[in-house]
Parts: sequence; C-alpha cells; structure tokens
Amino acid sequence: MKQLTLDKQNAKLLGVCAGFAKYFGIDANIVRILFVLLVIATGVFPFVIGYVVAYFLLPDGDSVA
Repeated sequence: MKQLTLDKQNAKLLGVCAGFAKYFGIDANIVRILFVLLVIATGVFPFVIGYVVAYFLLPDGDSVA
C-alpha cells in the first residue's frame, strides 16, 4: 500500500511537492508548477500554509519502511 511521504532526495525546498509527485506517479516539476499556479491564482496564504502543515504532518520517506 502506497503512503504519502516527504521525498527529501528529490526535494527543491522541503520535499512536499516531490512527495505528492511520487505518490501520484508523476513528474515532480509538474506538481511544482501546479503549486505555483495555484498560489498565484488563489492567493499566497492558503497554499503556503498548507505546504508548511504538510511538511510537519507527513513522515519522512526515508524513515518509512
């Protein structure tokens, strides 16, 4: 069973977008571009706060068996 985790090996900042990309099986750059577009379209605070919350809630991919 797949688990959503941080991907520190492919991270550009904290590994959240890379973790989502790994979970959904798509390129991390696509997730990063979508994230930036959503931040621009909806305002900075909702997605930035969500990004930080995800960083603290998601386990590190290296520590999950």
